[in-house]
Amino acid sequence: MEALLSVMIGVLTAGGVYLLLRARTFSVVLGLSLITYAVNLFLFASGRLTRGAPPILAPEITHYTDPLPQALVLTAIVISFAMTAFVIMLALRARAELGSDHVDGHINQPPNTQD
Repeated sequence: MEALLSVMIGVLTAGGVYLLLRARTFSVVLGLSLITYAVNLFLFASGRLTRGAPPILAPEITHYTDPLPQALVLTAIVISFAMTAFVIMLALRARAELGSDHVDGHINQPPNTQD
């Protein structure tokens, strides 16, 4: 199970980095989302997940789940939603002002051969 989880985190990270390196803003937004999912999985997996275990520590309980990674993932989900909404609005504004959805703002035009 740990191998499958680590492969999934690696695939999400690799896909996110690949999409971040593209020249279109929509690809960058998707890449940021994939990296966010990978980080959330990593944080969630770091919390020693066990089924049926309470997230509290008491003297009579021998198995418990660490609640800190769960709280971190919930916080990361809210922050990633806000970040995605902000980046989408930024991309729409850049598209409206520049007329292009390229990250650097340039439009692919054929080279001028009238030298």
